[in-house]
Amino acid sequence: MNEQTSNPNAINEGTNEQAAVSSLPARPEPKPEVVTEVQPEVQKETDSQAADKRKQVLDEAVSALALTKSALAALDEKESARALATLAEVTGKLELIVAREPTLALAPVDVRTIVHDLFANTETVEAMTDEALDALKHGEVQRARRVLALLASEIVIAVTNIPLATYPAAVKSVVPLIDQGKIEEAKAALQLALGTLVETLSVIPLPILRAKLLVKRAETLTEDGQRSEASGERLQDLLNEARQQLEMAELLGYGKKKDFEPLYSELKKVKEKTAGGGSGKGWLDEIKAKLSKLF
Repeated sequence: MNEQTSNPNAINEGTNEQAAVSSLPARPEPKPEVVTEVQPEVQKETDSQAADKRKQVLDEAVSALALTKSALAALDEKESARALATLAEVTGKLELIVAREPTLALAPVDVRTIVHDLFANTETVEAMTDEALDALKHGEVQRARRVLALLASEIVIAVTNIPLATYPAAVKSVVPLIDQGKIEEAKAALQLALGTLVETLSVIPLPILRAKLLVKRAETLTEDGQRSEASGERLQDLLNEARQQLEMAELLGYGKKKDFEPLYSELKKVKEKTAGGGSGKGWLDEIKAKLSKLF
């Protein structure tokens, strides 16, 4: 089970949203060409991580959830016997999961990928942050909330799970209610159990991922001792944009200032070394290591 939703352009959410955020430009601000180039690799990384999560989805858990909803439908139709038989199946599925993995706390049943991509530059993000702070300063919490909701550039992999510590017991507690003819109470208890599903989130900050991919592309050019003038310019573009992406990540709060300062320093050193045509191996190793740690 998998679903991908996207909010690729928070700027075009609608006139009401734009009116509420005065610092938001009327049109999307275009992404630099080198950023657009790495988009297929961004998608590949996202797909890979989502696939890893999907591998963890348990068929028995998916079936148990579907059967719980079937039992609820049976109760709606006043078919108590069918509801009881279905709940027995649910219990069996859950007991099988626990027997196989006694320490498992959450049984995954669904994976969704949600994309939030802000088409704005760092100056716009700074202006939006200032607007949110100003709104909070003046007690305008809802205006601040609307602005802050747009300040995200990330891929979220959301996994829905059955909590094994509570869900089986909640399902079993419905059985005596059905036996006693308390159908409405049984339905309410079953709906309550369905409401206890737990969602876990894995967040991939897009600016950091893009910086990582840009540095990877720059590495080949950095090691080329026979770079042409055009290749040298492209190398500088890649390094400049990697820094821009890191600045965006810092502004959006995907790390603290102390996390980014060493990266800026290392990028500056490499830019200086390569500006006159210099080349060498391993010049970007420190940056790659720090980015991997941050990512």
